[in-house]
Amino acid sequence: METAMQEIPLRIYQTSELIMLVAPMPGLEPGDISVDIAGDRVRIHGEERGPRQHDRDLLLAEWTIGPYHREVTLPQPVDAALTNATYGNGVVVLSMPKAAEGRAPAGETIRLQVIEATRGERVGHTGHDIRPTTTAEHRQGMRR
Repeated sequence: METAMQEIPLRIYQTSELIMLVAPMPGLEPGDISVDIAGDRVRIHGEERGPRQHDRDLLLAEWTIGPYHREVTLPQPVDAALTNATYGNGVVVLSMPKAAEGRAPAGETIRLQVIEATRGERVGHTGHDIRPTTTAEHRQGMRR
């Protein structure tokens, strides 16, 4: 049984320096997701590898794990080489610096970095590693 491609719902934000794209892609591993960025175009694709749901004796299926796909045109070109891509809690977050005017950015395929113990999208921290680097920082973060 072939699973239909699911169009990923997106949230896109911008600041004066960045465009941030947030896409839910639950049930995948980072290696199952590819992100291609070229100028003002972004393509996200994800497909579960390994044993499939339909290969088992499935009793109830109210949701599926991919395959996911989405292509979108951004309001302006971004610098793919400086893009930060993270995946945590089933959510892909791309933090893409806006390209300098007159500069034609090269295309890039982005590898996803796993961020553990996040609570979904975090607009204030998008583009930055939000994991505590020491045990003391972790404890202090838990007290807040």
